[in-house]
Amino acid sequence: MTTDVCQSRLEETRAQAHGRCVVCGRGNGSAPRLHFAVADDRSVHATFQPGDACEGYRGILHGGVIATLLDAAMTNCLFAHGRCGLTAELCVRFRHPVHTGRSTLVRAWVERDGAPLFVLGAEVSQDGQRKATAVGKFMAAVIRES
Repeated sequence: MTTDVCQSRLEETRAQAHGRCVVCGRGNGSAPRLHFAVADDRSVHATFQPGDACEGYRGILHGGVIATLLDAAMTNCLFAHGRCGLTAELCVRFRHPVHTGRSTLVRAWVERDGAPLFVLGAEVSQDGQRKATAVGKFMAAVIRES
């Protein structure tokens, strides 16, 4: 399957089933509306610059926001693979502080596709350094159009 096909699948599924997502939803005026792109290896990634509205300690992105970003990246990765899933388990490891006001990359990939359970990995990085990583388990789901 080509990257273009995966990207189209991601965009269509997100618009139909995930349009009000707090991270990537185009129909949510409060969302940062991250745009996830599919890479040649079928992982997905998005670049953004977190603002101080999402900080915990001064200048540091809140851990709950980081977990949300990792979860959203994994969900969008499922979309690129033609799947929808609900988070069953999310294990996050915070390695280094993620600083606000700096370019940040979030990336996700499929570790195991064993429908009805999918296992994905994800990471947040800045300046080439991994700041947080996650493993998520997702249960296959049929999502109604919004």
